[in-house]
Amino acid sequence: MKLDAIDLRILAAVQADGRITKLALAEKAGLSPTPCWMRLRKLEKAGVISGYHARVAVRRIAPVASVLMEVTLANHRQADFDRFERAVAATPEITACWSVGGGVDYILKIVACDIDAYQRLVDSLLGRELGIDRYFTYIVTKTVKEETELPLDMLLPQAQ
Repeated sequence: MKLDAIDLRILAAVQADGRITKLALAEKAGLSPTPCWMRLRKLEKAGVISGYHARVAVRRIAPVASVLMEVTLANHRQADFDRFERAVAATPEITACWSVGGGVDYILKIVACDIDAYQRLVDSLLGRELGIDRYFTYIVTKTVKEETELPLDMLLPQAQ
């Protein structure tokens, strides 16, 4: 889908504030409310906007351990990847999973109430025989930056 500068302004505005009013969005986009709302709906229907979410500061309500985990599978058949990815999708503590090139197959982001809970999760994954050959754990000691907004103007310069 080809986006223009108005579409990018709409996307930037809803990224910054998913609860923005129709009128405020139209002002930021430089359109009247009805055409702006129609463009927003078009972006939603095309799947460019995949949802609206609240960012929860979980550490304000409970202690949490954030862990990054590298995983290498023993075998590399499509069925092995599919089995592992289904298990990841069904595990709520795994909040992100990326299939990567290089020396490992996946990088996971895991949130648990503490390190013991993380280890129980790993033990459970290993016990399910998902084909995990090796894994490496990285405990997050401090979050320096964790953005949810994408720099659309830098990623899509052709629309300016």
